[in-house]
Amino acid sequence: MSDTKTISQAPEIIKDNQDYTLFSWSKQKGTSPIAVKYGEGVYLYDYDGKRYIDFSSGLMNVNIGHGNQRVTDAVVKQMQEVAYVTPSCVTKVRGDLGKKLAEMCPGDLNKAFFTVCGATTIENAIKLARIYTGRHKILARYQSYHGATYGVISAGGDPRKLPVDAQQAPNFVHFDIPNAYRWEYGEENLLKDAVMQLERVIAFEGPGNIAAILLEGESGSSGCFKYPVGYMKKLREICNKHGILLIIDEVMSGFGRTGKTFGFEHHDIIPDMIAMAKGLTSGYLPFGCLMVSDKIASTFEDKMLPLGLTYSAHAVCCAAALEVLKIYEDDNLFANAAEMGKYIEQRVEEMKGKHKSIGDFRNTGLLGCIELVKNRDTKEPMAPFNAKPEEMVVMNKVAAKIKELGMYTFVRWNFIFIAPPLCITKEQIDEGLAIISEAIAIADANVE
Repeated sequence: MSDTKTISQAPEIIKDNQDYTLFSWSKQKGTSPIAVKYGEGVYLYDYDGKRYIDFSSGLMNVNIGHGNQRVTDAVVKQMQEVAYVTPSCVTKVRGDLGKKLAEMCPGDLNKAFFTVCGATTIENAIKLARIYTGRHKILARYQSYHGATYGVISAGGDPRKLPVDAQQAPNFVHFDIPNAYRWEYGEENLLKDAVMQLERVIAFEGPGNIAAILLEGESGSSGCFKYPVGYMKKLREICNKHGILLIIDEVMSGFGRTGKTFGFEHHDIIPDMIAMAKGLTSGYLPFGCLMVSDKIASTFEDKMLPLGLTYSAHAVCCAAALEVLKIYEDDNLFANAAEMGKYIEQRVEEMKGKHKSIGDFRNTGLLGCIELVKNRDTKEPMAPFNAKPEEMVVMNKVAAKIKELGMYTFVRWNFIFIAPPLCITKEQIDEGLAIISEAIAIADANVE
């Protein structure tokens, strides 16, 4: 029997990636990526056989879990027929997917314009809003993120846009929605003040200039901030009053992530357009879709729709999406997300008694984050908003411990995100929260 140890492939794989590819949102020196060999369910496996529980569904997109071969089979079948046709031609799968999405969407949101990702979906929503209304301004929330192309990174208020701020796209106006955890003026005033802030901005900018308001169905990577109860209904009324379109970004919060088909369904509203991506194919292929109301779509029956993408309605991506939608239904994943979300909320509430650094936990279904603080009374964050590297020392240690213990998840500033695949079980939640609990002990040691 040989004593020769198998030489790991991981170092060479990582080195090739570091030498020949660029990493998003990262200093290029000092990256320490996981070399993923394969994924299965809620787990990722590296080339040394180490298992990582994925508590952020990739980047909040792998909703059905990793390695589902039903999607592989659907993609292969479509490629055996035809992989690509120009968007001026049609395929059966394109029509089938459009029809299915129309059935899933409320109201008269029956027309699908297929894109290649979340950013291109929202770019086209903005274009369409301006063309349809003849207006030019788009209002969006400061603490939001809608993508990285110049248009939508300007639309978002997330500080990831700041390095390119000098070249930002014009006519995007931002407003704030107060965060209940840090609101000091009584819960009864939260909704009133939030609505007043928005109405002031609309008045200052001129309602006749505003084409659309763009908001996430439920807040995602900015911190899972909750809307004040009743805010979205007031927003819908304001939009109706001024002829402003409402675009809801469901790129992250859509397709069961919040326990419902779309995040906005928690607020009893119907938007004019819905932006989709991520969960539409569960990340198995890059793909997006803009669902448009019949009212908007009908205006282009006798005039050109000035939108177009080479890969719009790519047949293989349509096939992947259609199969993913079937998997959601067959495996009852939206209901599971709602049930598991309640279980996570119960467990994190228990963790608060053990960990004095847990200040807040905001969650809807399986889209949540733990906010760590240095002091529960003052609510001073463990790392501030848009923290500098020297302000991330403690949180970097927390993130490193999470990875060391066998978890992949998104840690940003003083937030630890909990957004596992929708197929997760209670046992797997317990496994993941045990890892997070051990890592949070590092933050506890830094509580004042």
